[in-house]
Amino acid sequence: MGFRLPRIVNAKQSLKRTLSFSESKVVPKGHFVVYVGEAEKRFVVPISILKHPSFRNLLSQAEEEYGFDYPMGALKIPCSEEAFIDLTCNLQAQE
Repeated sequence: MGFRLPRIVNAKQSLKRTLSFSESKVVPKGHFVVYVGEAEKRFVVPISILKHPSFRNLLSQAEEEYGFDYPMGALKIPCSEEAFIDLTCNLQAQE
């Protein structure tokens, strides 16, 4: 059994707002775009996340599933939005 502290839940909600820039076409310096999940929701993530082995594992899965010739011009990540947000939240908390 697990429980969530309110601070962690609030941090995840804040991270959702920080990561997702689907309204804006501008990608800030030091960030890149990924599309996640069935609905291909657009997320802008910091380049620093690339150093984490678990994120690199997601990129390997994306390469196996989609290859590098993806027509949208950005990376598509083969996982649910919730799983992606959980992973990126945990990775950014480790920094």
